[in-house]
Amino acid sequence: MLSPLIFLMLFFTFCKVNPIDLRLHRWHWFVLLFQMVCTVGVYFALRPLNNVLAQGIMLCFIMPAAAASPIIAGKLGGSIQSLTSFTILSNIITAIVVPLFFPIVNPDTDIAFLSSFLIILRKVASLLVGPFLAAWALRFFYNVLQKWKKTGKTFHLSRGWAQMPFYLWALSLVVLMAQVTWSLVYDDYDLWVALAQAVGALVACIVQFFVGKKIGERFPSAPHGEDYQDVLVSDSINREDMSLQTRISAGQALGQKNTTLGVWMAQTYLNPIAAMGAAAYIVWQNMFNSWQLARAAKGKRV
Repeated sequence: MLSPLIFLMLFFTFCKVNPIDLRLHRWHWFVLLFQMVCTVGVYFALRPLNNVLAQGIMLCFIMPAAAASPIIAGKLGGSIQSLTSFTILSNIITAIVVPLFFPIVNPDTDIAFLSSFLIILRKVASLLVGPFLAAWALRFFYNVLQKWKKTGKTFHLSRGWAQMPFYLWALSLVVLMAQVTWSLVYDDYDLWVALAQAVGALVACIVQFFVGKKIGERFPSAPHGEDYQDVLVSDSINREDMSLQTRISAGQALGQKNTTLGVWMAQTYLNPIAAMGAAAYIVWQNMFNSWQLARAAKGKRV
């Protein structure tokens, strides 16, 4: 049930994005650098204490940006375009890094780079590339049709349809939390290791949202992909506006994770108990997102 919801959610989100606005920004690379350095550093720092705990917390950092992150960023005032670009980039980078790093984490698992890369990439493509291409095709053919009719109209979602991704995200969240609850009730695990992973996931969540926002403030970018230092898009968009927008975008990029992929990676390549870290992260990131949405609704800074 979750995959169709995510597909529709992203389809409506990508309908609001013009493909020509999808560009890479400098903050993308700094967020990825922090993510990968923390992945390696956290694992080797915690491994002497407990290898399963180290794997679980490491997952909280290596997981790529969530497919739903552009939706939340858009509701908070961030850039859907820049976060969509980062989501695609981070998922591809994760598909490359995991087959290279996980054999070090779990030497007992035989991971062939090419096959693992293709498996992860297929999982990513089905939920990212599919709805993106569908939305792009709809936009393209609608504009061609209107040009042929000489109406002068261009594709855009009505206000009602533009809100659809948020409601689909809320519904998918209910399904995802039900799956986490089922795992907590019926799976066998060490209670203390699970609690340690939950606490570690909370710390990882706080750190990544905080650092992501700081990176966004340090490297503001204009809404349509041009760096502020190169061009000022309009008089109404100043450096402070861009800093606030990029702050939100980078915070969601680093903090909101593709936890479904994280749970799958743990169960496939690592100790299955390590999936508890990713499962706990689901709870923390959505509690934080709910808090941000509540503050944004009141007009407060997030």
